[in-house]
Amino acid sequence: MTTPYPLPPDADKVPEFQWREKYDFPRDLVGYGEQSFNPQWPGGAKIAVSFVINYEEGAEHTVLNGDLHSETHIWEAPGGTPAVQERAVNVESEYDYGSRAGVWRLFRLFNKYNYKYTLYAVGKAIEDNPAVGISSVKNGHDVAAHAYRWVDYAGMPPEKEKEYIKKEIESLTKTCGAPPKGWYYGRLSSRSHALVWEVFKEMGIPLVWESDSYADDLPYWIDVPAEKDEEKPQGMLMVPYSFDCNDYKFNVPTGFSSPTDFYDHVKNAFDVLYEEGCEGSPKMMTIALHCRVLGKPGRFMALKKIVEYIASKEGVWVATRTQIAEHFREKFPYQPGYLAPGVKRAEAPRMMNAWPEHKPVPV
Repeated sequence: MTTPYPLPPDADKVPEFQWREKYDFPRDLVGYGEQSFNPQWPGGAKIAVSFVINYEEGAEHTVLNGDLHSETHIWEAPGGTPAVQERAVNVESEYDYGSRAGVWRLFRLFNKYNYKYTLYAVGKAIEDNPAVGISSVKNGHDVAAHAYRWVDYAGMPPEKEKEYIKKEIESLTKTCGAPPKGWYYGRLSSRSHALVWEVFKEMGIPLVWESDSYADDLPYWIDVPAEKDEEKPQGMLMVPYSFDCNDYKFNVPTGFSSPTDFYDHVKNAFDVLYEEGCEGSPKMMTIALHCRVLGKPGRFMALKKIVEYIASKEGVWVATRTQIAEHFREKFPYQPGYLAPGVKRAEAPRMMNAWPEHKPVPV
């Protein structure tokens, strides 16, 4: 089959994909279906809003961290060719802004409104500026794992990736006083879901949630291939993330061109989901932030307006991802083969027809 994408000249020599029972999770293209699913948010809330602050500064690609090249991702002039075996001090200083100024501007806003955020904390970044993690814990926020380095894990040998996963857990535990309850990569490998689950289990630490999914507006359970023969499998709870209401889109060609764009987009998303909740189908909404992006003064006002708008609405549960996951786990415990109790998963491992058993096949 032809493709419009630029591929390496030797792409046709790459071995054909083979399904790996240990690492590959089946796809589910059906989900909760037309009638959705009521998560029964606390207090009868119409919507659960999860604010996420990505903290990556200092852990990005740079020769100072022993990398081959500099970073080109999520800064004011993204793209271009990375500097090889040389520092890109302009990119470094953009990231430095996030850790020196932007992060505290975001923290002050959420602490003022007593809105609890989830900090996607990269271990190396927190080691370089421990006050960020300590402040989050002290003020009752949620510190989750965002890998030990802010680099791409695709193609990394599984043994090395496992070492990095363990190092991340140990690093956050040392700085923040407790191991993370949740995990989000962003730049994951095709083996990452299985490896994260495996390392948490080997370390005897509960993995309450995982967020490397963009598949739904609600949490859902998945089966872990490695638990196939276990007597009491635990499953993995997915709390989907979002590239949609995400400020990284200020730094991509098809993204937000102004703070007003961000405000309008996020407000529209909130209004749609809030209306669905009022109609009896509550959802979850993620608003994703980066210290070097929305932490900039020119964009920050749009976030402030969003927070003020949400605060003006009744029936809104602003919660961390761990709070959302713990609520879901208590109300809807894991059952093998089910997204939630009573909702059977429609697995399509190799894209075969897999309509869920609990619903009639449409004519």
